[in-house]
Formats: sequence, C-alpha cells, structure tokens
Amino acid sequence: MMNTALNISSGPHVRNKLSTRMIMALVLLALLPATIVGVVVYGTHALLIILCSVGTAVLSEYLFDLLVHKDPKGCLDGSAALTGLLLALSLSPSTPLYAPILGAVFAIVVVKGCFGGLGKNFLNPALAARCFLLISFSNPMTAFKVDAVTSATPVAELLAGRAVNITSMFLGTSNAVIGSSILALLIGGLLLWAFDIIHGEICFSVLGAFTLFVALFGGQGFDPAFLVANICGGGIVMGAFFMATDYVTSPVSKKGQIIYGAVIGILAGLFRVYGSSADSVSYSILIGNLLTPMIDMYVVPKPFAYTKKEVSKRNGEPKKTFKDFVPRPVIVIAIITLIAGVALGGTYRMTEETISIQKEKKAWASYQAVVPGAVEFKQVEAVNEIAGQIYGTEFGRVKINQAVEGLDESGNTVGYAVEATSSEGYEGNITISIGISANGTINSISFTELNETPGKGMLASEPEFKDQFNGMAATKLKLVKSGKSASNEVDSISGATITSNAVVNAVNAALDFYNNTIKGE
Repeated sequence: MMNTALNISSGPHVRNKLSTRMIMALVLLALLPATIVGVVVYGTHALLIILCSVGTAVLSEYLFDLLVHKDPKGCLDGSAALTGLLLALSLSPSTPLYAPILGAVFAIVVVKGCFGGLGKNFLNPALAARCFLLISFSNPMTAFKVDAVTSATPVAELLAGRAVNITSMFLGTSNAVIGSSILALLIGGLLLWAFDIIHGEICFSVLGAFTLFVALFGGQGFDPAFLVANICGGGIVMGAFFMATDYVTSPVSKKGQIIYGAVIGILAGLFRVYGSSADSVSYSILIGNLLTPMIDMYVVPKPFAYTKKEVSKRNGEPKKTFKDFVPRPVIVIAIITLIAGVALGGTYRMTEETISIQKEKKAWASYQAVVPGAVEFKQVEAVNEIAGQIYGTEFGRVKINQAVEGLDESGNTVGYAVEATSSEGYEGNITISIGISANGTINSISFTELNETPGKGMLASEPEFKDQFNGMAATKLKLVKSGKSASNEVDSISGATITSNAVVNAVNAALDFYNNTIKGE
C-alpha cells in the first residue's frame, strides 16, 4: 500500500537541486577571500579568533544535538561552521579569544538550537551573537588595535569629519574588523548572486537604500568620496551580501525581499548618521529579521489570474483582525516596556540636576588638588571645538572633556587642569584630571572615575603608581614594564597593563592638548 502521509517541515520551502550542505559549502568558499585577507593583514591572533569561533560553533551543535537526542551528524552540514566564520569575520582583530568562544556558543545553543535548529531560528545566529558580545563586553569588543596601537575605526573618523583612506578601506588594510576587505567580500558576494545562491533583491536594495539615506541626510550630499567611504566601512557590504540574505530569516517573495532590504538599508543609514555607534548594521538586520514574518504575511504573490480577495475566498480564510497579527503577549510586553521606560526617564529627569551638580563639585575638587594655589578656574574655550570627539589617533579612545586655567588671588595663572577620559580601561571609562604648571611640568593627577578590578587596576589610585607623574616635564610619557630608565617612563602596574596604558594615554593626550592648543594660543 502506498504511503500517503505528508512530510511536514519548517520553512523556507525552496525547490532546488542544491542541498543544504552544498549551499553552505559555496557560501564558505565565497567568504574564503575575505578570510585570507583578514589573516594576512591582522596576523596570527585573527586566525586564532576564526579557529576558536568556527571550532566552538561546530562542537556546540554536536554536543547540543546529543543532549536533545538529535542526529549529531547535523553539525557537518556546514551551517554551524558558516555561523562561526561570519561571527569571527565581524569581530575586531584584537578581540580576546573568550569572546568568539562565548559568542559561538550563544549563536548555536540559544539562537539556533533552542528554537528548533536549522530553519527555525527567527534571528541570524551570527548577528545575534555579535550583538550579545557588544552588549556584554563592550570595551574589548570595540577596541581596535593593530600592532599594539589603538585608534578609531575609519567610519568613526569619517563621522568626526576627518579624512579617511578609502583605498585602504576597500582593500581591507584599515583599522576595522577581520572581514573588512570590501574587494574580497564583493568577489564572494557577487559570485553567489551570479550563481543564484543569494537574492539580489535583498543585497542591492540594502545598499541602495543605505546610500540614498546617507546622501540625503549625511550632511555632505551626493559627494562620491563620502558615499563610497560610508559603503566601505561599518560592515554594510558584509551585512548586505552574507547576513541579510540568510534564507531562514528573510522574506520569501521578491517584493517582500525588496521591502525587507530597503528597511535594513534605511535603518543602517539612520543609525550611521544619527546614532552613537558607527557600526550598527547588525542591529538593522536583526530588526529586519523580526519584521520578516509580517512582511511574508502581507506581501503574498497572487496566483496567475486571481486577485488577492478571490484567493482568500477560495481558501475559506476568515477576515483577519488585529489580534491575528499582534499576539497578546507582545502587547503586554510592549506596555510593560513603555511603563518602565517612562518611569526610568522620569527618575532620570528628577535626578539629572543633582547628578550634574555632584559631578561639577567632584571636578572642581580634582582641579584644586592638581593645581595647588589656584583659587579660581576659568574655562579654556578651545576645548569646545573637540568636546565629545576622540582626541587624535595616537592616544587610543581618549576624549578631552574639560580644560581650565587656574588663577591665584591676584589673577595670575598658576597652572592648568585638563580632564581626560579613556574608554579603554579594563572595566570601562577612566577619567583623570591632569594638573600642568605654567612651565609645562605635571603637578599631579587625580582620578574622578575609576572602576577597575580591585587589587589590580584599582592600584592606579595608589601613590606608588599615581605619584610617578608628579613633577614630570616630558611632552610624552612612555609605559614600561621592567623598571624606569628614563625621566619620561612610567612603571606599569603588575597584572594591570590595560589600566596602566589607559592612564598613560589619557595623560599624554592632556599634555598634547596643553602643548599644541593651550600653550600655542
């Protein structure tokens, strides 16, 4: 007797001669050029990040399948390896190795496995893992160091109004993520599109909508150099060709794919121009993933010679109501989130003034501590031109927050206090007031924000480390680990090199600002 049972499986339902394993292999091959460029440019650590991410992803799927009594051979279909590689290529080459390991486990176990495995996840696993790492480990995830030198990414430099090297960005030799070579990504992505592995409706609508938004609202119009620089940075090309095109989390119909791609492109442009993070394509695509079910629900291709209304009648479909599209739990969560947001916003408004006054008092006390003899402080107006921006390219992520001139009772200048913040501390921001005498000698330093590891990074506030800066007359200090041998050298805290380096960078930025801006006026 013939078996008439239907084989029911999760979407997407695509009729194609290519198997899942073959498609994954082709996408992995398409990413090979970007992988090779990343390893050649960024070295051994980048290779270790890739190996840790891919290996952990495959092993996580194998162990998870064993745990839930599924065929463990499913880890060999290539999907886990692809997730691990995409995650690795979207990370900084200086990312600590624990990050890709934790990210790969989160991607495979939480985003993919807990929702049923391949074909059932509603978010792109690699992107969800990247955002998880950005939220959980923001400092190491946003530190871009090449040859031990920390600097802002090209897109951050571009948004700050500085010139960038477009050729370097295009080739993938700039200070960015491992898989940042636009040339290599385009080679792989266009080949996938040419062989109909990915949908051109998605990738080209993402790039088109993003470019149009940046041109209209980026502040520089249709300047080709500005637009090309934005396309070459911030992960928009990798996102358009390799992440937004994921079969599982993207719409089925061609019209829906265009809408989906346009939404992602507009959101990426919005976050790029008006957001606080230059690299926010990941969030744009995840929002697009969440909208995919709604797009598929509304954008349905109609059969030939039938109107949408006639199709609904023939299928006996009841008229849909608001509850059919928005489930009750979603409404409840939205209301709770709204109430919590209003409550937090109101609390902040109520305490904002008090917090501001306390910060001013703390800053004033630190100025008096580092500029002895001053009874009055007058703001240095030149600091307004750089407020909120990364200061220079050789001090890491340091910002000059404030600079004041210290006056004695007779109105004579006795020194200056420069407040600088380095966001590269081990546990977050480190804010320091640096006192500089009228002849350029460092009086002392005072911490106004220090939340480092107890017993290690917090030793920066102890006299043994802090007092090393007292009386230094150098224009640039150097951090050493094996004992000072020159007058401009500072001994690092044992076991807290990251904290020590952040402090020295902040002091060097303050000295540079004093010598080139205050003293030069």
